[in-house]
Amino acid sequence: MIRLSGDDAVPIAARIIQTRNGQPVEDRASHTICLGVVHDPSTGEWLDEIMFAVMRAPRTYTREDTVEVYCHGGTLLLHRILDLLIRQGARLADPGEFTRRAFLNGRIDLTQAEAVMDLIHAKTEAGHRAAMAQMGGELHRRIVHLREEAVHLLAEIEAGIDFTDEDIQFLSDEHVRTQLSEILGRVESLLKTSASGKALREGIATAIIGRPNVGKSSLLNALLMQNRAIVTPVPGTTRDVIEDYLSLDGIPLRIMDTAGLRDTDDLVEREGVIRTRQAIKQADLIILLLDLTQKIGPEDRRLFEETDDKRRLIVFNKVDLLSQKSWNQKQADLAKKIPAKAVYISALTGEGIENLKAAIAFEIHSGIVTCGDREAMINNRHKALLLQVKDSINNAIESAIKMGSAELMAMDIRTAVDRLGEITGATTTEDLLDKIFKEFCIGK
Repeated sequence: MIRLSGDDAVPIAARIIQTRNGQPVEDRASHTICLGVVHDPSTGEWLDEIMFAVMRAPRTYTREDTVEVYCHGGTLLLHRILDLLIRQGARLADPGEFTRRAFLNGRIDLTQAEAVMDLIHAKTEAGHRAAMAQMGGELHRRIVHLREEAVHLLAEIEAGIDFTDEDIQFLSDEHVRTQLSEILGRVESLLKTSASGKALREGIATAIIGRPNVGKSSLLNALLMQNRAIVTPVPGTTRDVIEDYLSLDGIPLRIMDTAGLRDTDDLVEREGVIRTRQAIKQADLIILLLDLTQKIGPEDRRLFEETDDKRRLIVFNKVDLLSQKSWNQKQADLAKKIPAKAVYISALTGEGIENLKAAIAFEIHSGIVTCGDREAMINNRHKALLLQVKDSINNAIESAIKMGSAELMAMDIRTAVDRLGEITGATTTEDLLDKIFKEFCIGK
């Protein structure tokens, strides 16, 4: 499909398309599909039999006249039709230009434009639902409501400043503090969604760590149900961080199989250990894998210490190598040494893998993802702006408490209003738009 958008979309399309029923393209009713052929007006050569749709402004994605050409697949054919259109006066779209025009023409705001990218990159159903909620305007409505409240309060305060000489008080100091506190509470509520939004957009970084040969790569393969990582009996097989995605309860997990942590003279393995430690720092969740057939050694204890401040699951592998009696005894002994509840699995046979998935899901829902996937969830750009809003409102509250300058209070609230406007695009710059839309692919 080739999409044309703009004032000249219909005339340009009409130069290369002939309808089968002889009706001029310009006379086609809006939002109808017609059979036609594409021809080269300079030679009369027919290139393809197509279907095309004429959609007239403002009832289009960009709120501009739009023509969509549905042709047969094939790189050569597409390029020839594109070349024809360009020769008639069209040009190739910039990355994200269709969505950018939709924003500039007032059909969507910036939060909804950004949701288009979230929708394209969604890796799970939960991520898809979150993107759809944002495209539907959930975040837009909350930000607009916040900004309207701040603007109304600012207007009342500035009116009071204008009538200072006449000793007229429009709002009591207590009412101003209450209003500011309510706005601050709503800002903080939105800020709390940043971790959930990041998890749904990028995946929950989950690092599988442990000594060499405890079964980390086997566990990655068991979770993904495919042979993603090489597994051998030789310790130190994994020399780099291997990543893949797993959907768990509709939430994406970015699972990282890491190099075994140990002291080594091997330069390549040593680099793998460095990357493992970097993965540990970046991880939202740690799966500390231990060998049930081996005693807990100094390297294991070091891993316990290094990950003590992280959200962590302790997992014992290789239960298939123990008899029932030995396993029961081992569990009883370990329960005395390890305060946290452990999960016992066999990455080789799959035993206990479902229990591990349940334990991971519990960790996710008990602290990493705290919002429903249909709620408004902010991204990093929104978070940075909301933190500035929070600082400005806190400064205004401090001025109100100390009975400080009303002018300074108004200045802080005005800053908050501007930053809220940047989130939706009510106030924006070309540089900001370029930064946002350059991440889009061509055609969106």
